Amino acid sequence: MTSASVITVPAFADAESQVRHFFGTRRHAMDLGLEVGVPRRGIAGTASSSWTLSVKQVHGTEALVVDRALAPTDRFLGGWDALVTDQPGIMVAVRTADCVPILMYDPKRRVVAAVHAGWRGAVAGIIPKTLALLESRFGSRPEQVRISIGPSAGVCCYEVDEPVLDRLCQGFSDWNKVVSPRGDGKAHLDLKALVKAQAQALGTAPKSITTVNLCTICHEDLFFSYRRERKVNDTMVSAIGLPMGRG
Repeated sequence: MTSASVITVPAFADAESQVRHFFGTRRHAMDLGLEVGVPRRGIAGTASSSWTLSVKQVHGTEALVVDRALAPTDRFLGGWDALVTDQPGIMVAVRTADCVPILMYDPKRRVVAAVHAGWRGAVAGIIPKTLALLESRFGSRPEQVRISIGPSAGVCCYEVDEPVLDRLCQGFSDWNKVVSPRGDGKAHLDLKALVKAQAQALGTAPKSITTVNLCTICHEDLFFSYRRERKVNDTMVSAIGLPMGRG
């Protein structure tokens, strides 16, 4: 559902799970004051007692695992495109402006992840690598993980060229199912469909994957867009975390 400034999904918002999450809009992004690599308490859309952590994103496939309580003096100065935690009271966050924000939640193992996936990260396998990390570190099975794919550049607007298509062809066997050829060596890429296909290939059930079918390029009123604006004016923040008081 959509509030004045954030989007949530029923699959994560049910009373049983009580997991906190949101996909942010451009309105929500204003004046957050979230510094890269610096934990912050009580940003908009979170409980006042919750820490929120966002890190430098490098269009790679590495994940930062936060498996301890945070402190105000903590600094995370590396570059990662996925954040994973099993710690109640920590919201892991990613920032996007056309790339795909992906939120993951395993209600059995009580672990969450926030993932930033552009075409580079998606083709390089950030989704299967993050699911594999959840399994190796926390015992999560892909079939028990809920995944929500947030607003991003849609297949309606996301045009890519031959270098991108070549990489996609080499890294994803069903690449032709997620592109719509446009001629002159160009095509429209369905990045959300690529992410979904990768998760399903590992065993995540289709019913456990939800998609927010909004294009960041189309909806200037709701989202920032690097493609539309030709520069990074700002980014949306999307996050997920376990509430305090539950183990």
